[in-house]
Amino acid sequence: MADDIDKGRRQFFKQSVWSMGKAVHEYYEQQKETAAPAQPEAEVKHRTDWLRPPGAVEEELFVERCTKCGDCIPACPYGSIKKDPANGYPILFANESPCFLCDDLPCIAACETEALVPVGSRADVRMGLANVNRRDCTADQGCQFCIAKCPVEALMVADFSDPYPVVDQSKCVGCGICEQVCSTVNDKLAIKVFSGRPMVAISDLEHD
Repeated sequence: MADDIDKGRRQFFKQSVWSMGKAVHEYYEQQKETAAPAQPEAEVKHRTDWLRPPGAVEEELFVERCTKCGDCIPACPYGSIKKDPANGYPILFANESPCFLCDDLPCIAACETEALVPVGSRADVRMGLANVNRRDCTADQGCQFCIAKCPVEALMVADFSDPYPVVDQSKCVGCGICEQVCSTVNDKLAIKVFSGRPMVAISDLEHD
């Protein structure tokens, strides 16, 4: 008789635990469904802070020449070049994977339509221009990673009384290495490369 009572208690306890676990699971599943409703595809915002690969001709001519073949993408040994999800043209996001200025620039060699054209040397590449946001820069706390990593020595401290890096516009190639380095060592991105290319509607250029 006592065994039957103990068995009944154990069964009741197991049933209670199972019911409670099921209720908790269903509650959290319901919370996930209601807390973050799916964003309609039409409302997804595409990034516009991209750079074109090295050797890219001016924007209107680039859109005219580029066939979106993607040959430059696998040619990049660092996987830096990607297809723009908005329109399929090749782009780089400097804070994720910048251009590492390969000596032979294989991405240019892979382009057969002259959307990317040869440059004399990596110092002649012009993908954009770096800009330092002094408000978010931690150079006053001793950070100089962007200066140390710049492959063309376009960043420097011009005045020892002012610790913030200065961009030599005549040397900056816009590769984005400084931006990527900054994004990995600081909470806030303090240096940003701007392409300087007009953010025109690609569809308008394609149908001109």
